[in-house]
Amino acid sequence: MVSIHFNLAKAISQKTPFYYGWIILGAAGSTQIARNAAAALMLAIFMYPMAQDLGWNRSTIAAAASIGGIASSFVSPLVGWLIDKYGTRAVLTSSIIILGASTFLSGWVTTPIAFYLTYGVARTIFNSPIHIGASVVVSRWFISKRGRANGLLSFCHSIGMTGLPLLGAFMIGIYGWQISWQILGIIVWTIALAPVFLLIAETPESIGLLPDGLDQVSAEKTKLTEYEQYNTEETWNLKSALKTPTIWQLSFGLGLLFIVHSGINIHMASYYRDVGLTSSQSAFAVSLAAIFTGIGGLAWGWGIEKIHPRFCYALLALFMTIASILFIFVNDIYGAWALASFFGISLGGILVVPSVITANYYGRESLGTIRGFIEPFASFGQAIGALVSGIIFDITGDYTNAFYVLAISATLALIITVTATQPKRSRRH
Repeated sequence: MVSIHFNLAKAISQKTPFYYGWIILGAAGSTQIARNAAAALMLAIFMYPMAQDLGWNRSTIAAAASIGGIASSFVSPLVGWLIDKYGTRAVLTSSIIILGASTFLSGWVTTPIAFYLTYGVARTIFNSPIHIGASVVVSRWFISKRGRANGLLSFCHSIGMTGLPLLGAFMIGIYGWQISWQILGIIVWTIALAPVFLLIAETPESIGLLPDGLDQVSAEKTKLTEYEQYNTEETWNLKSALKTPTIWQLSFGLGLLFIVHSGINIHMASYYRDVGLTSSQSAFAVSLAAIFTGIGGLAWGWGIEKIHPRFCYALLALFMTIASILFIFVNDIYGAWALASFFGISLGGILVVPSVITANYYGRESLGTIRGFIEPFASFGQAIGALVSGIIFDITGDYTNAFYVLAISATLALIITVTATQPKRSRRH
C-alpha cells in the first residue's frame, strides 16, 4: 500500500505542470477545513439545542472543550514524535478517521461523560495532531516560500472556521442536533480523508523533487539564493534544541500570545453586548474576526518572507498589544467591527508566524518533535487566557482590567520574541 501511494504521488508530480508541493498544501488544507467540526464556534452553535433537549447547563457542555484543550497539551509531544517516526500522512489520516468518528458519535450522546469522550477526543484532534501535522508537512515542502504556504494553510482554516459552523446551524434547523453531528462526521471524512491518504508525501526528496519546486541544475544556475538556502539548511533534534534559549523564548512567547487569543476571542461577543451592540451585531463582529483571520494569515505569510522572522514575531505581538488596549475604548458598532477585523488579522499571524520561524530556525528533520514540545505552551495559554478574563469580569463587573492584563501579556511576548535570535547550528547535513 505504501509503495502504491508513493508511486501515485510521484506519478502525479511528474504530470502536473506545477510544483507538487501545492498539491501537498491542498491536501493539508483540507484537514484545516475539516478540523473545524470540533471548533469552539461549532460547539457554540450546538450548545443551545443540546442544553434544551438534554437538560444540561451550558457550563457542562462547554467543559468538553476545556477537557479537549487540556488533553491536547499532554498529547502534543507524543504527536510530534509520531510525526517524525511514522510520517505526517499516517498521523493525519488516522486523525481524520478519529475526528470523523468522534463527531459522528456526538449525535448519540445522552450523558455528559459520553459527550466529554466524543467531543473531547475531537477537540484534542483539532488542537494537536491535525494542527501540527499539516503545518509540519507544508514546512517540509517549502523553504523560501514557507511563509506564503503556511499563510494559505491558515486561510484554509479560516474557510472552515467560517463555513462549517454556518452549515451546522443550517442543518440543526432542518434535522436537529443529533443528525447534524452525524452528518458533520461524514463531511469530515468526505473533505479530507482521500486527499490526505492518497496525495501526501512526506518530503519532496521522497519522490525525487527539491523544496519550493527547484530543479537542481537550473537552481544552481538561475536561482542560486534559494538553492543555497535549501542545500545548506541545517537541522536540530529536540535534545540539542532544548539547550538553546531561543526555543524557550519561542515557546513562552507563543503561550503569552495565546493568553491574549483566548482572553479576547472567547469573550468578544459578550463584551460587545455589554457595550451596547445587539446579538446579531456581536455575531457579525465574531464573523468578521474569523474572515480576517484568513486574510491575516495570507498577509503574515507574505510578511515573514520579507521581514526577519523574529521582528515579524515581535510585530505580531505589537499588533496584539494594540488590539488589547483598543478594546477598552470601543463604544460604537463601527469601531467594534473595525477592531474585530484588526484582531482577526492578528490571530492570522498566530497561526502562521510561530510555525514558520520554528521551521526556519530548527530545520525540517525533527520538526514534528520540536513542534510537539512547543505547542503545549499554546494550549495552556488558551486555557489561562479565557479563565483570566472570566475571573476579572466576575470580580469587577467589566472587562477593562482584563484588557490591561492581556496587553501586558502581549507586551511581554514582544520583548521575549524580539530577542529570540536564530540559534547557532548544532550540526550540518
